[in-house]
Amino acid sequence: MPTATSNTVSSNRVHAILVVRPDGRTPAAFHLKRTLAALHGQTRPVDVLTIVVCGGDDHLFEIADAAGAEFVFRAPASIGYAAATALVTPRLDGDAVWLLAQDTAPEPDALARLVGALERSPSVAFVAPKLVRWDDRTEIVSLGAGMTRFGRTVGLADDELDQGQHDAREDVLGADVRGILVRTDAWTRLGGLDRGLSGADEGLDLGVRARLAGGRVSLVPSALVATAGDGVAGLPTALTPQRRRRAAYAERVAQLHRRLVYAPAVMVILDWLSILPLALWRSVVDLVRKQPGRIAPEWAAAVVALVRLVPVWRARRRLAHARTVSWSQIAPLRTTRGELLERLDDDPEVALGGHRRSDLRFFAGGGAWLVLAALVVSVAAFPALLAWPVLGGGALQPLATTVGQLWDDAMFGQRALGLDTVGPADPFAAVIAVLGSLWAWAPSRALVLLWLLALPLAALGGWFAATRVTERASLRLLGGALWALSPTLLAALTQGRPTGVILHLLLPWLFYAGAVAHRSWAGAGAASILLAGVIATAPSLAPAMLVVWIGAVLAAVVLRAGRGVARLIWTLIPSAALALPLVWNAVANHQAWGLVADPGVPWAGPQVAADAAGRALLAAGIPTPDLAGWTTLLPDGPTWWVPLLSVPLALLALAAPLTQRWAAGIALLVITALGLGTAFAVVGISVAFVQSATVPLWPGTGLSLAWLGGVGGALVALDAGLAPRVALARGIAATLVFAAAATLAVPSLTAFTRGTATIADGPASTLPAFVAAEGREDPDVGTIVLTPQADAGVAAQVVWGASETIGGQTTLLSTRTDATGQDDELAELAADLVTPSSEDVVGQLADRGIGFILLAPSTEPETDAARTVRLSAMTALGQRDTLVVVGDTAKGELWRVVDQIAPRPEEAASASVLGRWIAFGQLAIFGIALLLAVPTAASIREARRTPRVVGPHWQEGR
Repeated sequence: MPTATSNTVSSNRVHAILVVRPDGRTPAAFHLKRTLAALHGQTRPVDVLTIVVCGGDDHLFEIADAAGAEFVFRAPASIGYAAATALVTPRLDGDAVWLLAQDTAPEPDALARLVGALERSPSVAFVAPKLVRWDDRTEIVSLGAGMTRFGRTVGLADDELDQGQHDAREDVLGADVRGILVRTDAWTRLGGLDRGLSGADEGLDLGVRARLAGGRVSLVPSALVATAGDGVAGLPTALTPQRRRRAAYAERVAQLHRRLVYAPAVMVILDWLSILPLALWRSVVDLVRKQPGRIAPEWAAAVVALVRLVPVWRARRRLAHARTVSWSQIAPLRTTRGELLERLDDDPEVALGGHRRSDLRFFAGGGAWLVLAALVVSVAAFPALLAWPVLGGGALQPLATTVGQLWDDAMFGQRALGLDTVGPADPFAAVIAVLGSLWAWAPSRALVLLWLLALPLAALGGWFAATRVTERASLRLLGGALWALSPTLLAALTQGRPTGVILHLLLPWLFYAGAVAHRSWAGAGAASILLAGVIATAPSLAPAMLVVWIGAVLAAVVLRAGRGVARLIWTLIPSAALALPLVWNAVANHQAWGLVADPGVPWAGPQVAADAAGRALLAAGIPTPDLAGWTTLLPDGPTWWVPLLSVPLALLALAAPLTQRWAAGIALLVITALGLGTAFAVVGISVAFVQSATVPLWPGTGLSLAWLGGVGGALVALDAGLAPRVALARGIAATLVFAAAATLAVPSLTAFTRGTATIADGPASTLPAFVAAEGREDPDVGTIVLTPQADAGVAAQVVWGASETIGGQTTLLSTRTDATGQDDELAELAADLVTPSSEDVVGQLADRGIGFILLAPSTEPETDAARTVRLSAMTALGQRDTLVVVGDTAKGELWRVVDQIAPRPEEAASASVLGRWIAFGQLAIFGIALLLAVPTAASIREARRTPRVVGPHWQEGR
């Protein structure tokens, strides 16, 4: 084999190595034919051509064999580019080696320019061309590569529009391996390409080794080589998720391999030991950067780097053999942090004519004024809330007194109610724990503040949700106002329904994040957390949300060729993780219907009838039988017109599919239909019980979803329809819709002042102060609460701690239809307590850890049967020597057990371990979701390149 001994290529002999390997569905034959034609068309022809065909594709081999090459080899399909070129090294015949693949088609003068540059610079080890797109030579694929201090590869001009901005650059640290022309003596001295790099950074590594051997690497920007990015050389173009994962894997393997090869001998072991910890840290960073698809390649690369030590040893020997200068010689060519940040801050997509997102204009567009106005209205509507420490009435109860107790109630284990109830917490308990933690020193105060801020928060959420529908400031204000004036929100506020209030505040943000979940990991992460909160707060909406999710996934598959499906799938995972323990328990205990029960305090409240008239009210968006309060405001006046106030909004929503933005209109109309369908389906259905009464599901949750779709559809119709060039028509329609909604809201906004609201200044505890004081010190204090019923029965409940709380409620008890052994035991204890026949019942209570007995007043108005039961129970309890009368309290008659109280029975060790594993899994999943949701500089830059409004948008002036 001839070997060059001079530092020039005066003999002008160039040996081209062309490696061919088909890559899945890519047209390798087509690319190979173009590359061969480009080689034959060179103004300065190659002297020797060797083709290596990887794999058993006979058609490709026939094309290569007919190309007139001096040598044609067959190689295994799994062979890499470095190994394929090594097969040719013993047969090299020339002064320079030209590295090509089937998808690298040089321009006619490319080789002449490369050879000329190599001749003019005797100190240059190899020269690199400018790689451009296969079908667009105006876009640069690669022009030189750099490396940071920690070994990160940096493309110096990747994916930029070619305007000659980099043509003056010559000296670089390395380059893409495709198309480089290497001196044969340098190729031999350096040992060719490193096979341990897995196909990435081969040109950069060759450049680093050439520099350490005393050579240089130079760019020839005038030499153009087109590449399709689907050949065996270089990283594949990231057109599919599979290619992106493969590229990420190859990049990380190469980086770890180079780190172990370049490191000083004393540092190799430390670098090797740090591989797995670094993989864990980089996985967290990938989540923060919204790149979860890189986590699996990261760990795969880490495992490969851990076990593949022989290639590292060989590469270190090769480097030591060729090295003649110190590492300080390449320091000036490393990419600095400032240069890297400048590179990352570039916005090439916008520069190439991409979309640039408009400003949000929250203050300039009046959004801040809308929120401030809603706050003023809220204070005027509920002025006493400013002084209340606890909120009561309706389905409201205090929260746990400490943050620790809030989160204990949200975990698997012993429940705060029941004789000895052990099982999963309702997911809503986690929502309450988050809410209470926001005001950690007085958690119950957080609920009061939520009530006071509900209207401004609803206006804020509605305004931001409207930004996904329209760019017009006036319509965004209308969307925020309509959402704050929703009949379901106002009914929930006046009746004391925390689930209705929280759901209404979460829905617009779910719409805001979910609308872009298919195109952004930040949106998918936020939507996944919000969806979990929505389903936890309103389980009856789960079927509707599942339909929306399936529709979104199918749309991504059909319309976006599967792009974004992984993000959409993720949005469901936190919800499933939060609900799975309760679902498993319900299915195992044949209580599946209980999963749709409204969480929190079981409370029936005013309910719309499940008849034609009731469903007509639901169709109008009104969840209460009093026509949103108008029957109390006008008790003797006509109220038939009240449901008609929803007609303007409904007509606009129905018109949305007829506008230019028909797709968005149809989607919002489907959401409206799902909400109304949910409300119609659940009205009159009871799956929960409180004492001896059934508790129907509240249809207001479905109406909130329907109101979201209706408001969104109306905004679409106003934005893209109704003669979009006639501002007057739009203004009149918007004013009519707002006036109707405001009129419908008048009774609810004045209900507190008129004394018709259910909410009240709540007690700090549902138990007497004496019990509450002991319960605050010891959360395992047990109290059995006996409540006479109207049918002469007695309802019994065991409360642990200082009070019943919203977070401590459990559907395990409120939806149970079959009596368990504990239910039978509790019934026997209650029966024995209210009758004088049993002598040892108090001792049984003490053995169970129950130290107090509360005879609560029956529901007003008290019936004769209930009064008789109450008086009989007082007599029976008063005659027991083992009880001490504490006194008559506002919560009822209280007795204390004199006997020694045993500690509350501890849960089984297996249940404790299971609870810890469930908590760990849920925290891990929500931690991942939170990391995905947190915006970063990169995600914000990416968001700027996409329109804020989802779907085609009318671009006429705002």
